[in-house]
Amino acid sequence: MTETSSHEPAALALENVGKRFGSVIALSDVSMSVPKNQVTCVLGDNGAGKSTLIKILSGVHTPSDGQMYVNGEPTTFGSPREALDMGIATVFQDLATVPLMAVWRNFYLGNEPTRGFWPFKGLRTKYAKESCKAELAEMGIDIRDTEQPVGTLSGGERQAVSIARAVHFGANVLILDEPTSALGVKQSGVVLKHIRNAADAGVSVVFITHNPHHAYLVGDNFYLLNRGQMMAEYTKENVSREELVKAMAGGAELDALAHELGATG
Repeated sequence: MTETSSHEPAALALENVGKRFGSVIALSDVSMSVPKNQVTCVLGDNGAGKSTLIKILSGVHTPSDGQMYVNGEPTTFGSPREALDMGIATVFQDLATVPLMAVWRNFYLGNEPTRGFWPFKGLRTKYAKESCKAELAEMGIDIRDTEQPVGTLSGGERQAVSIARAVHFGANVLILDEPTSALGVKQSGVVLKHIRNAADAGVSVVFITHNPHHAYLVGDNFYLLNRGQMMAEYTKENVSREELVKAMAGGAELDALAHELGATG
């Protein structure tokens, strides 16, 4: 599980990982591989275990069983900071932005560029604004005024800013938690474009979603998670969108339900 088909170590991998909370089994025997510079999609409905998986990948939780690998090396994260230090960045659903703070301040939040030495250290405000605008433009994100509060941006634009921020600060693996779940068609399209741009820029993306249509548009590899277990694995070459949608929805269950509804109609 730690290597891709070309024998290059995966950017991130899990091997037989499980997570228990007391008597509750949240994940069981989960294995997956995130090839470098590709979009790996993990699909699952509510309660499938996606949140627990994200927290393990991002260093919030430590696995109860199994092993995680980063670039082929066995790794254990003690905190999200340790994961970030190893190039694993996570954009959670709530984005962790400060709505009343300017775009450029959110972009550099916690990593503000400074000049001088204490007690004469100062913020490089002009550089921060200009570099923020340039970095966003390079990712195809057109923000007219980086002084505007980030809360005034659309949901898609805020997601795009968070993605660009992670790429700018050197993320090798970018984990996205349901980035399109609360967005309309147009704004979802904006985010999906930036997900693909991030992979093309050399970042390995883990796209967590319950939407197989969105996943198929940008994904290279697909994992189906259900009740804490990996049920299936596909690549873009060996699955059609229709097959992925049916597998995600539970084809046999839907056929049985259709038959039942037809019989009672």
